[in-house]
Amino acid sequence: MHSILQRGNAILAYTLSVLACLTFVCFASTVLLNYRTHADLNTVKVVVYVVLWDKIILRGENAVLDFKNMNTKYYFWDDGNGLKGNNNITLTLSWNIIPNAGLLPNIFAHGSHSFQFPVDYTTSRM
Repeated sequence: MHSILQRGNAILAYTLSVLACLTFVCFASTVLLNYRTHADLNTVKVVVYVVLWDKIILRGENAVLDFKNMNTKYYFWDDGNGLKGNNNITLTLSWNIIPNAGLLPNIFAHGSHSFQFPVDYTTSRM
């Protein structure tokens, strides 16, 4: 006969094997999905005081991003003269989808927006 420890070990090993198979099925069901979409990007007022932002969108929330009057979260400082007067600045949109199991993909949207920075830095807070 088997002891309690041997039976518990067999049940635990079987349970972990079933969970590993279910995790792999969850990964396999989403790994080949195409999450790319088209994004319309635009700039209204360009100042050399660039702001980087992020937003967490939960499943079921409205995914339309409209940041016309958003307060700043991260500042992107130009330590030299690389941004001032630059004629080729391109904005792109990318995001991560956090899966239940598997890879953490970095997805880039179709579409971008190019513009130029002004030749003077901003001297006051916006």
